[in-house]
Amino acid sequence: MKKEFLLFLVSVSLLVFSSCQKKQEPAKPYLIMLSLDGFRWDYPAYANTPVLDSLQEAGVIAESLKPSFPTKTFPNHYTIATGLYPDHNGLVNNSFFAPDLDKFYRISDREAVENGDFYGGEPIWVTAEKQNVTAATFFWVGSEAKIEGVRPEYWYKYDKSVPFKSRVDTVKYWLSLPEAKRPHLILWYYYQPDHIGHEAGPYSEETMAMVEKLDSLLGYYFTQMRKLPRFDKLNFIITSDHGMTETSNDRVVVIDQFIDTADLDILTGGNPVLNIKVKPGELEKVYRQLKSVPHIYAWKHDSVPARLHYGHNPRTLDIIVAAYPGWSIVTSWRNRVGKGNHGYDNDFKDMHAIFYAAGPAFKKGFIHPTFENVNIYPLITRIMNLKPAPVDGKFENVETMLR
Repeated sequence: MKKEFLLFLVSVSLLVFSSCQKKQEPAKPYLIMLSLDGFRWDYPAYANTPVLDSLQEAGVIAESLKPSFPTKTFPNHYTIATGLYPDHNGLVNNSFFAPDLDKFYRISDREAVENGDFYGGEPIWVTAEKQNVTAATFFWVGSEAKIEGVRPEYWYKYDKSVPFKSRVDTVKYWLSLPEAKRPHLILWYYYQPDHIGHEAGPYSEETMAMVEKLDSLLGYYFTQMRKLPRFDKLNFIITSDHGMTETSNDRVVVIDQFIDTADLDILTGGNPVLNIKVKPGELEKVYRQLKSVPHIYAWKHDSVPARLHYGHNPRTLDIIVAAYPGWSIVTSWRNRVGKGNHGYDNDFKDMHAIFYAAGPAFKKGFIHPTFENVNIYPLITRIMNLKPAPVDGKFENVETMLR
């Protein structure tokens, strides 16, 4: 009897140990997030997008995603990754001067893009890697630099020429790797429909054709994902950095017609948001001149409206200038204006982007009110069971979309 009782106790102990192990080591969730650059929140109302429409039924759609100011590509992709407004994550514009580093950051400057000193905060792939979750990125802003000494396990230098389908195939390959090598967090990127939106305008036939092409590519993407044995474990987010609005050569402010550029040390940023460093003793003069210019806003450092969460970082310089929605700020030596642009006040609805999500973590057929993109980082950390870094976003703002 004693022997049988001891065997029984051992068996029970093993079962309890096994159960405890399962509780202590839950299966790691997956999350794959794709950004479609410049995909305005209401494009699906003007184009045929059956795949996105089906995502609305299968998961969650936001009424719109509110980008951060300035509504530019680099600041907002990095805001999505960090949960910090551009004023707090350091990427205050697509191009800017960093007084703390005495260096310029430009999106076309390979050395700057790969310099981790420019990037503040903790992007989600760093959060994941620090907590033993393998991450992969395919052309996401910031992922080409070592931030806190960390890069994602898998990443690529930006190469616009890589075909869109090849990017899908790479994501599938990553998710087909053995568990020990397989990423559970993936962020990847398409540069359209932003490119065509600038050239042809947001309501053009060319832009709508691109929107429909991207929807077709999403069909290919999900077809490939369904071939994976773990498809039912995958959480998906389809989002964007900003929207797009119509611009015209009839709505242009030539800034050097109103101020003497000899009074400036630095004029950086880009249409429609400029960051200006003024020479000593010239601040009040230049500010007064800019305040009188029609169709633009001009704010001194630290005086930008609080709702924009901007203008306190030293990289925003002495004066911030922003065009009214639909207007352009150019110089006499650089005055090309396309048919579409972004960067404007983020309350302007044309600047809003898309947010779709589906997978085991998300509700089905759920419409979420408009929310700010700083909330995506805490959403991902909750889904991935990661401890978040300090951020501006709050999980409470998006928790109702989860099951």
